[in-house]
Amino acid sequence: MKKKDCPFCHTSQDVIRESEYCFAIYDKYPVNPGHALVISLRHTANYFDLSEEETKGLWKLVAEMRLFLNEEYQPKGFNVGFNVGLEAGQTIDHVHIHIIPRYKGDMEDPTGGVRHVIPERGKY
Repeated sequence: MKKKDCPFCHTSQDVIRESEYCFAIYDKYPVNPGHALVISLRHTANYFDLSEEETKGLWKLVAEMRLFLNEEYQPKGFNVGFNVGLEAGQTIDHVHIHIIPRYKGDMEDPTGGVRHVIPERGKY
């Protein structure tokens, strides 16, 4: 069910790929070239509320987008993830997975990757 005020339920952005359970668009505020989002068709805020079929569909499209982004942008790596809840940084209450291409030199020291969601604890 679509929510009236949800930017993902009513996006005006071009859809890159779509499937039975989800679709992919470029992030409106990309952190790197090719930064894309895979978004559930069903409006729900919490990833853990999705059905098994929906989560499988999301990850299948993430894999397809990785292939697409490899061809289009030739990144050296990826960060892939999602936020659940305000305290985890979720700003849009609709499930979406970030696929962020990474490039040599895009940051001084990428060691630890997603561990840097809490910067002072990311190093090990």
